[in-house]
Amino acid sequence: MDENQGNSLLVRLRRRLSEGAISRRSFLRAATLLGVAAPLAHDMAGLSGGEAAATTTSGKGPAGGRLSFGMRIQPIDSPHALSWLQPANLVQQVCQPLTWTGFDNVTRPHLLSSWRASPDLRSWDLFLRQDVNWHNGRRFTADDVIWNLRHLLDPATGSSTLGLMQSYLLQDNPALVSDGPALWDASAIEKIDDFHVRLNLKRPQVAVPEHLFHYTNVMLDPEDAGRFGVGANGTGPFTLREFAVGEGALLSAVEKADGSRACIDELAFVDLGDDPAAATAALLSGQVDGLDRCDYSVAESLAAHSDFTVHRTATSATAMLQMKVNQAPFDDVRVRRAMRLAIDTAAVTELALRGFGSPAEHHLVSPAHPDYAALPAFEPDPDQARRLLAEAGYPNGIDIEITCKNWPGWELAAVQAMVEQYREADIRATIDLMPAARFWEVWNEAPLAFVEWAPRPLGFMLPGLTLRSNVPWNSTGFSDAEVDTLILEAEAMLDVERRREVLRRLEQRIQDIGPMVQPSWLSVVTVVSKKVKGFRLHPTTLLSAADYSVVS
Repeated sequence: MDENQGNSLLVRLRRRLSEGAISRRSFLRAATLLGVAAPLAHDMAGLSGGEAAATTTSGKGPAGGRLSFGMRIQPIDSPHALSWLQPANLVQQVCQPLTWTGFDNVTRPHLLSSWRASPDLRSWDLFLRQDVNWHNGRRFTADDVIWNLRHLLDPATGSSTLGLMQSYLLQDNPALVSDGPALWDASAIEKIDDFHVRLNLKRPQVAVPEHLFHYTNVMLDPEDAGRFGVGANGTGPFTLREFAVGEGALLSAVEKADGSRACIDELAFVDLGDDPAAATAALLSGQVDGLDRCDYSVAESLAAHSDFTVHRTATSATAMLQMKVNQAPFDDVRVRRAMRLAIDTAAVTELALRGFGSPAEHHLVSPAHPDYAALPAFEPDPDQARRLLAEAGYPNGIDIEITCKNWPGWELAAVQAMVEQYREADIRATIDLMPAARFWEVWNEAPLAFVEWAPRPLGFMLPGLTLRSNVPWNSTGFSDAEVDTLILEAEAMLDVERRREVLRRLEQRIQDIGPMVQPSWLSVVTVVSKKVKGFRLHPTTLLSAADYSVVS
């Protein structure tokens, strides 16, 4: 971005902040996107400097001790193709992303030192930190970044990143290219020098920094060819020493060239299964010092215990009942709307989340997002649901089966509540309950599945991942030209107020014809021993374990 143009945009942002036209958080996000250093942006916004502090930098204090966290240990065949957060949580202790979205939902450089966007959002200059080495001592350079981006964008990798980046970095028909990523232009990913990469985009994109934080997008050593396991090279604070699916993993702190290192010597993960009682027992017995995330019942049972702290974070995480639109009866938009009208989201949220969440509105954009637009309340109407089913050719209602996993427990509770509500609309539902590990093998194949989704920083990102036509995580087969166009429009807008108006139309369109029922937004919860210092619960549940210390 030209310096004068950048300054002009910044002046406009500051004026709109002073007039109350945008929030401090919106100003902070836009200012940092324009390349303003986070501490200076916080000062401009009148926010405390503490919010600007990095959240994942290795400590330099006294090192020592071991921490153990309870977490499911799942296969990690390819970090770039992961579909859930638990294995990503382990990988990110070893391999790091280029950016980091903080507790305040603002994205900052991580392995990057800074970035710069052009005024039209068609060119992004990524400047790498020059003090980063791989564990084997080799310097982290632009060649590593370019290899990783190309690997993420290669259809053969199977990364969900395609749902975020293909619209602006790949050809419109990438499936026609059989070898490697179908970049829209040979210079789409350009090396300027050893510490400078430029992305030349096909279309404007405001969320490049957020996309680089997507939990699959860690930097892997090209010499490992996309694989990960014991001894894998990385730039992070730990190295993986032991790993056994379904059992546990052990990581050791790495001392960096400048002498910095994690505050603990060892980090252990223990697979406790899906039973909340087992998690509670492991905490009380001292088998683990904390959990990456816990069932709400665990938090409730230990809330008053003097040795533990319950951590809770409101998020834009959610779960939704996803309908295959290429299979009857969900191929009829009237049936899909009836499925929403039959549900009282407030009642489902109260029964299932017990105060740990808030009702959703069936359109995937959260009030926590800076570009959220409030629509008129979506009121439940089972009578109208029955009429729509009759119009669609189902005068006697429909029979459905909902595929659901057994952890976390709120999901089954939510599905059970919806099953009861559906009866009033002549929707007869049964539940196919699966262990979590089995569920994630079939979640994108079931005709009707209740699927949890991690939080995303901006309102258009989850629709882009799940509803955009022909992207990997669009498991419903949904395709709508208007939805695709509105997502593209939103992605091209820096001005959050203008973007909110586009999202208003996107939200309404999804609410009208979308392929899902979305009852709730989640608060994520965990329990950690008070002997663990420095712990904060990130909205994604990703751990900043290098910053934690342990006291006896």
